[in-house]
Amino acid sequence: MTAEDVSLIGRVVSKLRHPPTYAERGVHGSILIAAAGSYGVGARSPDDLTQPTGFDPEAARLFEAIVESAYLVANADGDFDMTERETFEHVVLTACEGKVAERQISALLEDLQEQLSEDGLEKRVQMVARSISKPEHAREILRVAALLAHISGGVSAIERSTLERLAGELKLEVSAIDQALAEASQALSE
Repeated sequence: MTAEDVSLIGRVVSKLRHPPTYAERGVHGSILIAAAGSYGVGARSPDDLTQPTGFDPEAARLFEAIVESAYLVANADGDFDMTERETFEHVVLTACEGKVAERQISALLEDLQEQLSEDGLEKRVQMVARSISKPEHAREILRVAALLAHISGGVSAIERSTLERLAGELKLEVSAIDQALAEASQALSE
């Protein structure tokens, strides 16, 4: 991996940890990190936990939806090789600041690969959208997917098309895609 690649990955991780530009004043972390906290707790074995667990099933579903949406965009071109997968996994793990274990992300990516193979892109996009009820969560899905798409050399036409499918299912305007892509481009050029 070149120094430029490492720098790009570092910038993506940094932006994933911070709230989007449109977040309300006083918000200090990203929705991804907040949801990761619950996902990480919920996926641990009962022996690792003491009551109360802090597990929030809605937050765990949100985390899965955020990761799956980025995964779907990353797989849009049909070429998600081992290097891309390892980079994707590394970025998500690092951005989540230790709230999710490596084994949890690996298992989640295995599940997502199997579901995409069985169901196809359209059904998986619909399933992601079904789990999202808040507009700010829908916008975060696009933002995270746009940031992660930049790791592999920018957002291709097919990746943008997948973002458009997501936005349509999430009942978001095309301007939400443009905003997510603009924020990602601006953040990564800083």
